[in-house]
Amino acid sequence: MDYSALYIWDGIIHLSILAVLLLFANVIRRKVPWMRRSLLPTAVIAGFIGLLFKETLYERFVSPEQYESSVRFLRTVIYHTIALGFIALGLKVNHALKVEGAKKRGIFSGLLIVTTYMLQGLAGLSITIFLSFTFFPDLFKASGMLLPMGLGQGPGQAQNIGNLYESTHGFVGGTSFGLAIASFGFLWASVVGIMHLQRLYKSGIVTKQAAHQSKHVSAQEIETPDEIPLSEAIDKFTIQVSLVLMVYFVTFLFIHLSGRLLDTGVVGDFGINTIKPLIYGFNFIIAMLLALVFKQIFLWLRKTKIMTRQYPNNYMLNRIAGFVFDLMIVAAISAIRIEDLRNLWIPFLILVFSVGSLTIYFILKMTKRIFPDYPHEAALGMFGMLSGTASTGVVLLREIDPEFKTPAINDLVIGSSTAIMFGFPILLLVGIAPAGTMQTYVTFGIIMVLFIIALSVILRFNPKLDKQ
Repeated sequence: MDYSALYIWDGIIHLSILAVLLLFANVIRRKVPWMRRSLLPTAVIAGFIGLLFKETLYERFVSPEQYESSVRFLRTVIYHTIALGFIALGLKVNHALKVEGAKKRGIFSGLLIVTTYMLQGLAGLSITIFLSFTFFPDLFKASGMLLPMGLGQGPGQAQNIGNLYESTHGFVGGTSFGLAIASFGFLWASVVGIMHLQRLYKSGIVTKQAAHQSKHVSAQEIETPDEIPLSEAIDKFTIQVSLVLMVYFVTFLFIHLSGRLLDTGVVGDFGINTIKPLIYGFNFIIAMLLALVFKQIFLWLRKTKIMTRQYPNNYMLNRIAGFVFDLMIVAAISAIRIEDLRNLWIPFLILVFSVGSLTIYFILKMTKRIFPDYPHEAALGMFGMLSGTASTGVVLLREIDPEFKTPAINDLVIGSSTAIMFGFPILLLVGIAPAGTMQTYVTFGIIMVLFIIALSVILRFNPKLDKQ
């Protein structure tokens, strides 16, 4: 075996570059005051540095084949890391939340999240349909559905759906378009979030707090009495990684076997052209569901005394999720191909600024209704999450609630879980919309009906208070 062959080092080189970008960005964020005040996560800063490096120096000194190979590797990293992160979160052991009204707020948090997805989709489709009939006749009409994927759900979903639109339905530049929307979301959440914070500070509504206090991890977080020890015959962290990879292997088997079954034509061309790409594109949803199934299996094994110790550890699973999501973000922004967006800049800017503005307006109004006791904390957390990712929401929330004294952080967690149930029909419509012009219109109509129903439920059970 020739160990000097480049293919042996290829993956390690790319991952090492991503790691160096993260370390360099961390230094910049810590040492540059205005960058620290920007609230941009380190991974986002690393991603933009990587994008600049890739589109200037790297592209000039490598062959076109090597450049394409690097972009493919970055997109592969995004595809897998989102699923691995969801698995790590799905395997976490649940602890009862002793917060009054948590169940009710969890339902309405989930409804707010899904209603925002629908609003972003409706606004996005309205704009792209209008532009396709006026100034940009070649614009892909269903591209507006990438707004809830990029802004509402993040870069992993934006890439998967953008790639589905590009490879299956002919949306040229769809993958980069989705990634660009997600990248803009991080900037939008940070810039607008800071502006809103400054307005709250100046008006005296909230006071500045030490949001970046050191937090020491207790031994109980890492190891509880009924868990396996940190290290004996096998390291405890090795167990956590093995559990995540085991679930992902089962995910692969499910996706692969489902694809082989659909290739037989059991449900005709619809299964091959529509369902199969959706199954491969929604690997993270399937992975999350299987992680929940495995968690129930572990729970049953514990109850029947077959498994006498608890193997999943929440602290370490959180660290795995944090690592892969950071890797996903830096890879997602770096993977954008500026060339792919050459004919999409104007529609892109119209979409992101319009829908981004609508998102913050909608969330500010709705959080006053749903969370009247802590509207500002809820608004910042929800806005950060529904423009960037959950981590962006947590960063903004910590600026005015550093010790998480309000239930806003729990609303993000519980709401994200209930949103999976409420939002499943939307995910199906995302795959149907690009199939043709009629399907795009039908998708728009169905989302409009669902949006009206969901909004009516929220307003009905959360009446406007006089003091608001």
